[in-house]
Amino acid sequence: MEIIKKTNECKLIVNRLREKGYKIGFVPTMGFLHEGHINLIRMAKRDCDKVFISIFVNPTQFGPDEDFKKYPRDIKRDGALAEKEGVDYIFYPTVQEMYGSDHKTMVEAKELGKIMCGKHRPGHFAGVTTIVLKLFNIIDAHKAYFGQKDYQQMIIIKKMAADLNLDIEIVSGPTIRERDGLAISSRNRYLSAEERRNATILYECLNLAEDMVKNGEKDLEKIKRIILGKLEDNRFVKSVDYFEFRDPRTLEEIKRADKKYKSILAAAAVWIGKTRLIDNKIIKV
Repeated sequence: MEIIKKTNECKLIVNRLREKGYKIGFVPTMGFLHEGHINLIRMAKRDCDKVFISIFVNPTQFGPDEDFKKYPRDIKRDGALAEKEGVDYIFYPTVQEMYGSDHKTMVEAKELGKIMCGKHRPGHFAGVTTIVLKLFNIIDAHKAYFGQKDYQQMIIIKKMAADLNLDIEIVSGPTIRERDGLAISSRNRYLSAEERRNATILYECLNLAEDMVKNGEKDLEKIKRIILGKLEDNRFVKSVDYFEFRDPRTLEEIKRADKKYKSILAAAAVWIGKTRLIDNKIIKV
């Protein structure tokens, strides 16, 4: 396994691999790898001849009061995990390497970037789409892999690839969970022991919403009120950014579980103490 820090070197390696006919898979990450990342790497290994991952904590997707500085970083740990899984190359650039000193151009997701998480994190998805497009231009892969835990991000990246005619296939991987249902995230480490035990409330609420829909409740606004009440009654939930029902393909908001929908996305973002957690579930109607 090779760790690459320079953009030009990375592009040169990718070009040589393509010339030799290798199929390239790419898993973008911010590091501090967990089972969700590992699953995406394994998917890429199954599909492709060579696998790249990137490790880059991207400053442009963090707001001024967010956790950019304290976001967990451990390249030695990540390198060992990646090598164990058979990753061929890690692209590990600095902020200066990726943005230089005079970066002016951003990619905007428009409406898709202003709902759900985007409503509560202004500018976040512009940072995401910009860095992902830059990474796609540096690592000219055949396939790129994204987890469904960050469902809105996945949809936005798919839309960007289609709208900008990118020659890359976006592959989604399932949300990987702890035994008690909590979606695995690098930010889970911020939780205290007591907060961690209570963080399962988010998954429990998604399951409750699914049960209510499958038991015949059509009024999603009614379900939403019940779920918000349950979240607000938990003393470890400091605030709720949103709990919403959306079309899994377009992210259009849904208020009734009508027959025209074969599936519905239930998605939420809540604060457990000082930690913001997101999760979602696809409900088959």
